[in-house]
Amino acid sequence: MNSQFGLANVWSQGDIVTKSVAVLLLAMSLASWMVIIIKTLDLIKYKKIARASEDFWHSEDFAAGLTKLGADPTNPFRQLALEGREATLHHRNTKAHLHDALDVSDWVTRTLRNAIDEFTAKLQSGLAILASVGSTAPFVGLFGTVWGIYHALLSIGAAGQATIDKVAGPIGESLIMTALGLAVAIPAVLGYNALVRGNKGVLQKLSRFAHDLHAYFVTGARVSAGGQQANVVSMKKA
Repeated sequence: MNSQFGLANVWSQGDIVTKSVAVLLLAMSLASWMVIIIKTLDLIKYKKIARASEDFWHSEDFAAGLTKLGADPTNPFRQLALEGREATLHHRNTKAHLHDALDVSDWVTRTLRNAIDEFTAKLQSGLAILASVGSTAPFVGLFGTVWGIYHALLSIGAAGQATIDKVAGPIGESLIMTALGLAVAIPAVLGYNALVRGNKGVLQKLSRFAHDLHAYFVTGARVSAGGQQANVVSMKKA
């Protein structure tokens, strides 16, 4: 037997405002889940790349290290290594420019920082959608509830009957909109927090890699964890 209450009844009995709120919540939910899925897959890929980046420092020369980083142009560690190499060679083999006022250390630092900033912006793209959905969806649902209660009370007043069985159904259906708003907002907030934590871990590894690259391009040695330097490849092989 079909129930006269529930989501189907809310949709069939709702006016244009109620239906618009329901469609908006559905669109917000789809958008947030798309962002969560896409960014999670990207995060898994970047974490895998970050774990493999340590092999770069176990290579005979710079070219072999690049080979170990792979040929994927979206690999931020490979892009960072290429940017650092190009910045070093450009600084040493160019005519007089304004950047000559900077020493090679400052120039490489600037280049690596720009590359990290670009990747950070790419990594965090889409998170604004999750933040917006998480903060606005409950209020969108609440608006739908208030609108539904208003019309339910008008209908009850017009019918002239205010018994509990007449009030409970319409009011309960209106409260469904608040529940839908929370159902949309909670995954968006949890997804946002999880992605921010994951992105922070990837960026920390990228920053450490950039620090080692800076030491390599400036001094020819990587900074070790113990404060000592281990000689690596010669820049002439880069």
